Amino acid sequence: MAVTKDAIEAALERGHTIDITTKGRKSGEARRLEIVFHNIGGRTYISGTPYPGKRKWLLNLEADPHFTFHLKGRTRADLPAVARVIDDETERREVLPHIARAWKRNDLDRMVRYSPLIEVKFD
Repeated sequence: MAVTKDAIEAALERGHTIDITTKGRKSGEARRLEIVFHNIGGRTYISGTPYPGKRKWLLNLEADPHFTFHLKGRTRADLPAVARVIDDETERREVLPHIARAWKRNDLDRMVRYSPLIEVKFD
C-alpha cells in the first residue's frame, strides 16, 4: 500500500526514531544507522549526544550531503534528503535548547560545543 503525503507529513510533525543512510566518504558504500529526529518550528533536525570527536555519519554528510531519511513505525517511507550541517554557534544556540529539553539534558553549553547538528531538507 502506498504511503500518502498526509501520512508522511503527520509522521514528520513530531520527532521519533528513524534510520538514515549516508554514503561512506571513503568507501562510497551505503551506511545505515538508527538515529532520532526532531521537529522544531516545522523544521526537521538531527542531532546527537555531545562528544568531542566528529561522528562518522556527520563526516559522511559533510562529504556528500545527500542521504535517505527512513521513516519507520506505523508510517514507513524512504525519503530522499539533503543535510545542512549547522556549525554556526548562534544558530546552534537557537536549536539545541529544544533538543536538550526533549532529552532532559542540562548541559547545553557542552551540546552547543560538541553535538552534531544538521537540518534536513527533503527533495
